[in-house]
Amino acid sequence: MAQIQFARGLNEEVIPDVRLTRSRDGSNGTATFYFQNPSVLSDGSTEEITGMYMIDEEGEIVTREVKGKFVNGKPEALEVVHLMKSVEEWERFMRFMQRYSQEHGLEFNKS
Repeated sequence: MAQIQFARGLNEEVIPDVRLTRSRDGSNGTATFYFQNPSVLSDGSTEEITGMYMIDEEGEIVTREVKGKFVNGKPEALEVVHLMKSVEEWERFMRFMQRYSQEHGLEFNKS
């Protein structure tokens, strides 16, 4: 089972928009996740966001670059950037995304 968490043990229910970029030689890449009104920011949530955790049967991928978007002082969205600095990190991330997308009904569109 592939899941995304912002706080340990709490799965994020909102499905993100994910944008991928990769260098021409394939040596590095970036995944940018955008969560509109994520459950971790819902009223009453007291969980501290310590990063984004992508968890599947292979283990855990962690990124700490999480930014909040606020409108009129209220939390509205999270943007998370995950950097991949090798072909192996890219391939591992793509295996996670394949599992995650199959379980959550996402599809991949090349631009």
